[in-house]
Amino acid sequence: MATLTKKRKAALAKFDQNKTYSLTEAAKVVKEITTTKFDSSVDLAIRLGVDPKKANQMVRGIVSLPHGTGKTVRILAIVTPDKEAEAKAAGADYVGLDEYIEKIKGGWTDVDVIITMPSVMGKVGALGRVLGPRGLMPNPKTGTVTMEVGKAVQDSKGGKIDFKVDKAGIIHTSVGKVSFDAQKIEENANEVIQAIIKLKPSSAKGTYMKSVTMSSTMSPGIIIDTKLFN
Repeated sequence: MATLTKKRKAALAKFDQNKTYSLTEAAKVVKEITTTKFDSSVDLAIRLGVDPKKANQMVRGIVSLPHGTGKTVRILAIVTPDKEAEAKAAGADYVGLDEYIEKIKGGWTDVDVIITMPSVMGKVGALGRVLGPRGLMPNPKTGTVTMEVGKAVQDSKGGKIDFKVDKAGIIHTSVGKVSFDAQKIEENANEVIQAIIKLKPSSAKGTYMKSVTMSSTMSPGIIIDTKLFN
């Protein structure tokens, strides 16, 4: 069995691992038990009562966090020349077309979000082997394939995130940073949870939200009372 570090022991002493907490309480506890020297992310792991293998039970969506993610989001806009000025004005970090297609073919993926246009998806779609595994492939469902390029860039810079249930039926997503005050962490987390609740598939039977756990980078997980949401 792995030996607990002093920091881990100190963190575990500050809360009850077997207790379920309200979202308000969890947001406060996660700040108290985080010991990293850097500004840790605050994450949610939400286990759903769905079967992701069934197309009609896939849960995927987008949500704008009211207080942003706390992260610097690097955005590449792969657009035609007539949309370049719009993308740059909105704050895109990289803007272009064929030169970035070639860079990505060569393995370059030093961005967090890629935004493109329907007319360019033929070229971008060919990059699936590079972008797909990294979660960078633009998708109309997440608002990253659009003619409203400027708005899409602003939304992504302002705290829009997308989430998707994995093969195990769990959604993992970040809801801010430990440096946020507890109320902002709570409000961001609640925004995500409410968005997931609204996406409940009609074919899903039984308990939809089976468990919700909040943690920060390298911290223990805090169990949140799902009765508040089901």
